[in-house]
Amino acid sequence: MRGLIPSLLAILVLGSTAFAADKPAAPGTSVEMPYLIAPLTVDDKLVAYAYVSSKIIATSPSGAIEIRLKTPFLQDAFVRDVNGAPIGRASDPSKVDEAALVARLLRDTRRVMGAGVVADFRLIQIQIAAVRPNAPS
Repeated sequence: MRGLIPSLLAILVLGSTAFAADKPAAPGTSVEMPYLIAPLTVDDKLVAYAYVSSKIIATSPSGAIEIRLKTPFLQDAFVRDVNGAPIGRASDPSKVDEAALVARLLRDTRRVMGAGVVADFRLIQIQIAAVRPNAPS
């Protein structure tokens, strides 16, 4: 019982610091994007698809409205980007390089939206589905 309380306290402290890094967006500035389906290739062969859920953080609520109005153009830029260059890690191409993907999609978003509209781009979730899950390697 003595060890339980310090353990729970440590979990609470560590858990709170993990969430502190991802500050919530100001009300009315977050725009969730439709799923993006990106190919994952190894040696120029399609091995899986990454289903990417993301959101764009606008600098203001009026900026969020502008983003919503340009969602089709943003999706087009995202699809062209992820199909034009691999999104896999250099060390393991079957896994998504999340930091590089965020940087690329943020750059695309700012190019489409122009200066001063976009504050941040965040990944919500990535799910990977193998093309042939039961095939021998």
